[in-house]
Amino acid sequence: MQLKTMTFHYMLLLLFALPLIKTTSISPRKQAESLIKWKDGLSSSSSSPPSLLNSWSLTNLSSLCNWTAIVCTKTRTVSEIQLSRMEINGTLALFDFSLFPNLTHFNLSGNYFRGPIPSAIGNLSNLTTLDFNNNSLYNSYNGFSGPIPNSIGLISGLQYIDLSNNFLEGKIPPSIGKLRELQSLDLSYNSLNSSIPSELGLCTNLTHLSLSSNKFNGELPLSLSNLKNLVELRLDANLFIGQILPSLVSNWTELVSLYLQDNSFSGTISAEIGLLTQLQYLRLYSNEFRGEIPQSLGNLSQLQVLFLDHNYFTGEIPQSLGKLTQLQGLYLDHNHLTGEIPQSLGKLTQLQRLYLSHNQLTGEIPQSLGKLTQLQRLNLSHNQLTGEIPQSLGKLPQLQQLYLSDNHLTGEIPQSLGNLSRLQRLDLSANNFTGMIPRISGLTGLDYLNLSSNSLSGAIPSELRMLTELDVFNASHNHLSGEIQSALADLLTLNISMYDFSYNNLTGPFPTCGIFNKVPTSAFVGNHGLWSAEGPTECAISIAALFLMFCKRSTIRPQVIKTSQNFESFEAMILQEEVKFTFAEVVKAVDDFHEKYCIGEGGFGKVYKAELQSGQVVAVKRLNTDDSNDVPAINLQSFQNEIRTLTNIRHRNIVRLYGFSTRKGCIFLLYEYLERGSLGKALYGIEGVTELGWPYRVNIVQGLARALSYLHHDCSPPIVHRDVTVNNVLLEQDFEPRLSDFGTARLLSIDSSNWTNIVGSLGYMAPELAYIMQVTDKCDVYSFGVVALEVMMGRHPGDMLESQLSESSTSMKGNADLLLKDVLDQRLEPPANELAKAVVLVMSIALACIRTRPGLRPTMHFVSQNLSAQSLPCLPKPFGMLTINKLSMLTINKLSALEN
Repeated sequence: MQLKTMTFHYMLLLLFALPLIKTTSISPRKQAESLIKWKDGLSSSSSSPPSLLNSWSLTNLSSLCNWTAIVCTKTRTVSEIQLSRMEINGTLALFDFSLFPNLTHFNLSGNYFRGPIPSAIGNLSNLTTLDFNNNSLYNSYNGFSGPIPNSIGLISGLQYIDLSNNFLEGKIPPSIGKLRELQSLDLSYNSLNSSIPSELGLCTNLTHLSLSSNKFNGELPLSLSNLKNLVELRLDANLFIGQILPSLVSNWTELVSLYLQDNSFSGTISAEIGLLTQLQYLRLYSNEFRGEIPQSLGNLSQLQVLFLDHNYFTGEIPQSLGKLTQLQGLYLDHNHLTGEIPQSLGKLTQLQRLYLSHNQLTGEIPQSLGKLTQLQRLNLSHNQLTGEIPQSLGKLPQLQQLYLSDNHLTGEIPQSLGNLSRLQRLDLSANNFTGMIPRISGLTGLDYLNLSSNSLSGAIPSELRMLTELDVFNASHNHLSGEIQSALADLLTLNISMYDFSYNNLTGPFPTCGIFNKVPTSAFVGNHGLWSAEGPTECAISIAALFLMFCKRSTIRPQVIKTSQNFESFEAMILQEEVKFTFAEVVKAVDDFHEKYCIGEGGFGKVYKAELQSGQVVAVKRLNTDDSNDVPAINLQSFQNEIRTLTNIRHRNIVRLYGFSTRKGCIFLLYEYLERGSLGKALYGIEGVTELGWPYRVNIVQGLARALSYLHHDCSPPIVHRDVTVNNVLLEQDFEPRLSDFGTARLLSIDSSNWTNIVGSLGYMAPELAYIMQVTDKCDVYSFGVVALEVMMGRHPGDMLESQLSESSTSMKGNADLLLKDVLDQRLEPPANELAKAVVLVMSIALACIRTRPGLRPTMHFVSQNLSAQSLPCLPKPFGMLTINKLSMLTINKLSALEN
């Protein structure tokens, strides 16, 4: 019996010793061979396998601990694998986790690994640091996918997990609760889509927790209140709902950073927030928080940034915020705040940015704001502020942006604003300012100046010539008088991209030179004292413009110019078979291009209207050339090839190009003439109110969509227009639209990268062109969206585009409460019944088209099909209750799903 007991104990001892025997049997040589096998399946941009791992070699097995990226224990087995930022491509499929039980650090960050994380990772029982993030600061991109393996809970000693910036899906495994030593968990920027498991609350040593930018949903589990050591908590950009309960907040007293923005949290902010006295960064914006802002926020004496914007907060701004003397950024905009701006905000002497716009604030602007000597941006627009601009605002030496638009401010614009030498943007529009435009010649860095919709009078000051950086100037809808030409004589050399002098009392000759070469009609309408010696105001724009485009149809006459030597030998080259006139007839009709037949002039050249003896009317565009007598053969050949392709276009919504001609070293394009002129003229001219009703506007957007869909999807190669604006859409007599002015278009070859200089019109260009300059069809989609919005709104949607660019989410939460009926053109009665459905559909699709990220925009084929659908979708709410944010969410949740 005693022998049997001893035998049993001996066997039991052997059983417990098996793991030790297995561990000690793993030799450095086996580990080295395993690493070489894994390396052979890896590659890099320079070689395969990666040259940086040349030391991992069969000829070097005995030097494992001296290999690149390898650290060993005292027993010469691998304890660390540090492969960060080596530009390695590969997977973990060939990595034998069972051979590395002593591994403590496994770092693959900043590479190009992909595929799933194997469940065998649970064999790394001594692991303390797991870092698989993509380290995007170094332009690398790991792509681990699939779920987080449940076996991760077996690595009980894990202290640091970073799986951020991958493609992980599913949930956080409940086994995470077994990692009691865990101090930092970063799962941000993945596609995880579950609620937070309550077991996470068992990881009581956590100091850093980041779940940002996933699809986490549901309410926060109460177990998170156990995480009393949290220093940083990032839950932003998810789908969380529910309230932030006081029992949670009161236990997070060690927090320095709390990021909850871009979710759907609701309820009030409890007074317990004032217990977080270590807090430096508090971001709660873009949620559904309600109620008053708690006075207890004044206890957070270490706070540096406070984001409460884009919520539904009511009541007054707490006076206690004046205690936050370390505050550098205060964002309370886009709420429902009332009352006056507290004088106590003048105590925030470190403040650099103050955003209070889009509320219902009343009273005067406090003089105390003049004490904020570090302030760089001040936005008080879209409130109900009264009184005059305080002179003290002219004492802010660092101020770069000042927005006071859409208030009830009165009096004269103070001269003291001219002292703001660092000012770049000044918007005083939509107030009740009187008097003259002040002398602001000291604002030499100003690039944006909007004084529109006030009651300013007097002449446009000649001091504007000092504003050499001015890019946008809007003085429309005032009572300005005098002559434009003389007032801006010294401004003609400036590179102004957009300016508007409409609806004033300006007089004198219509300006036609310098910066006014490309002025749209809308910039000068409503000034009845303006006149032109060369014809009507419309002469200042290109009523019909250069349109080239090309597709698969029609044949071309076999006329070929092969070199520049015979550039002069072809007097005319009419390419359309059905054309019955000659170029000589055109020249005669315009009296050899006499100025009286000019109907437009721009940087490209001039446009002439030719009325032929047959009664046909054509438009002729004469192109500028740097040296018209010596056009290089390669350039001429390219030009000829493009024109030949363009003349093949046959689409009812694209203007016809008849052909081209070369004469005396000049290049001419001939195309059909449309009497109504541009969409811009119809939209902003007199007939914009009386004739351009909702049915015509919907039809115009549909026609434009058909034209762009044809160019993008029915032409080979596809065509990108690159300059879709209201002035490049012409109208037939029945308001049928015709896309024109393809002067900036190019063949979009699927085999080229299509990198180009920035081309297009300000306010219509896709935002990505500003930094990558890569032309794709999605650039046209964006411009189409802008035009569609402009047609429906009766004005350029500049504020809406700016809001979209400034928001971190795809929905335009800055317009959350903006009713659709208030956005539409107020000159028309609101649409009803089926017409209301059509307008809602146009607006929904237009909002999808102006998304900041090109990949999120629909194709023009999708746009055209949906706009022309026989049955219209039902309205999600009564027309009068629809908001822009609701339409934006419709495009995100439905339109993209339909396309995919």
